[in-house]
Amino acid sequence: MRVLVTGGLGYIGSHVVVELVNSDLDVVVIDNLSNSDISVLDSIYDITGKQVPFYQHDIRDKDSLNKVFKQNRFDAVLHLAGLKSVNESINDPLDYYDNNVVGSVSLFAVMKKWGVNNLVFSSSATVYGVPKSVPVTEEFPLNALTPYGATKLMIEMVCKDIAMSSEWNIIVLRYFNPVGEHDSGLLRESPKGIPNNLFPYIREVIEGTKEELKVFGGDYPTNDGTGVRDYIHVVDLAEGHLKALDALKNKPGINTYNLGTGVGYSVKEIIEAFEKVNDVSVKYKVVDRRHGDIAICYADVNKAKNDLGWVASRGIEEMVRLK
Repeated sequence: MRVLVTGGLGYIGSHVVVELVNSDLDVVVIDNLSNSDISVLDSIYDITGKQVPFYQHDIRDKDSLNKVFKQNRFDAVLHLAGLKSVNESINDPLDYYDNNVVGSVSLFAVMKKWGVNNLVFSSSATVYGVPKSVPVTEEFPLNALTPYGATKLMIEMVCKDIAMSSEWNIIVLRYFNPVGEHDSGLLRESPKGIPNNLFPYIREVIEGTKEELKVFGGDYPTNDGTGVRDYIHVVDLAEGHLKALDALKNKPGINTYNLGTGVGYSVKEIIEAFEKVNDVSVKYKVVDRRHGDIAICYADVNKAKNDLGWVASRGIEEMVRLK
């Protein structure tokens, strides 16, 4: 099986590529390097011992995409390319709609032209907005609160419509909060600029490149006042893509799955875990809430367990352990 991975040099994408290659699949990567680095290719080789064909293209460029599809007979596409910062999307929504939504439509059009109708799409738990209760099931109402979440929801709607219009096999994976890194220490979340996610920010505080961690909100209705999230180890998440890819042939139409652990941890609990596991001190300061953040969100993961045979196996200590 030959698989195209869009955004394959990003944090999640690179971990997915490693799992695919280690499972003896034929993998090709497209990435525009807007929030990744070409050196990740070397890291993938160091881990797997295999060279992965790479194209530096933007998925909005149909001419370049058509050339890639002409040169390769793909059996499936894992679509992970996209901008992913909630704060950035609030400040520059047009860029997010253009990159994420327009880019996805461009990709799907090229897939249709070349007869590739097997797709795994990386969505997000942000499509649920403020959940009515927890744990969150796939059947919950959808109500994205930010432009980033809205782009994911729009792409899901496009996926649903194309699956109804013709014979597509689509699996939508709603990620909760991917964290951690590969055991080799060669792949880590290294965003360009100021980190928007909790774990890379904590790492920078520990390493001394940031003075202190900003904890956004200390007055939420949770046990310690800080937000609670479902953190999932990125390798568990990558393994979920393998299960989804394998299930495509038996899952016609469109099917949607939460990928999380089913357990929620507060920001303060994460800080304490970092300190305990790594024997470090994390300086932090509680500041005002951010727009778009919610108090508590964690997944019901029974559907992925029952349909895909997938369960996250790595616990919080493994997630926070520094390589």
